Amino acid sequence: MSALRVEAVAGLPEVRPGDDLAGLLLDAGLRAGDRDVLCVAHKVVSKAEGRVVDLAAVTAGDRARAIAAAHGKDPRQVQVVLDEAASIVRERPGVLICRTRHGFVCANAGVDASNAGGPTRLVLLPLDPDASARRLRAGLRERTGSAPAVVITDSFGRAWRRGQCETAIGVAGLTLVDDWLGRVDADGRELQATAIAIADEAAAAADLVRAKDSREPAVVVRGLERHVTAGDGPGAVALVRAAEEDLFA
Repeated sequence: MSALRVEAVAGLPEVRPGDDLAGLLLDAGLRAGDRDVLCVAHKVVSKAEGRVVDLAAVTAGDRARAIAAAHGKDPRQVQVVLDEAASIVRERPGVLICRTRHGFVCANAGVDASNAGGPTRLVLLPLDPDASARRLRAGLRERTGSAPAVVITDSFGRAWRRGQCETAIGVAGLTLVDDWLGRVDADGRELQATAIAIADEAAAAADLVRAKDSREPAVVVRGLERHVTAGDGPGAVALVRAAEEDLFA
């Protein structure tokens, strides 16, 4: 591999519950072959799957009201976070770091108000992002005969670093990690710990060509064909470090 080509898909309309995401992407001009990687921001996946909550329909419980008072948040929004969280890992003023049902450790259990389609709406993570990736890949194969790898992405903070980076939360058809354990470096030394996070790095590359307000949630990455697989693979769930191995949670 000598080069990557990363292109956003323009023209996708506002996605609503029940929409056929594969069809919308193709109508918007998506062209992706079996050797390509399609990276899709989870929000459009979540919207199509109906994973959207309106705060008007939420009643906050006692715990949510107590946390909201301590953090200066809307108690209804805190209630949604609690509903989505398997556990709260850390609390800091204004920040709730949660472990989700998927095993992800992230702010507010992935609940997000930006680009939600309305001032009182919140977008949740897909119930099963790997299944979402597999369905989207299958839908594209059915319509076009081609099955690009599919990566569902979300932005996470990172231990040791400031800022957010796009991360793979659902994967179908892409090598998750290129493990160099046992190989040798340029000096002939055997590598003991190098494991390249292919799916996460594809997600991050995709994020560089779309602004957060661009309404371009889908990006095609070309040049990773050696990591694209015919089978869907185990999914991004295999990237989640077991809680007992997590030094930061």
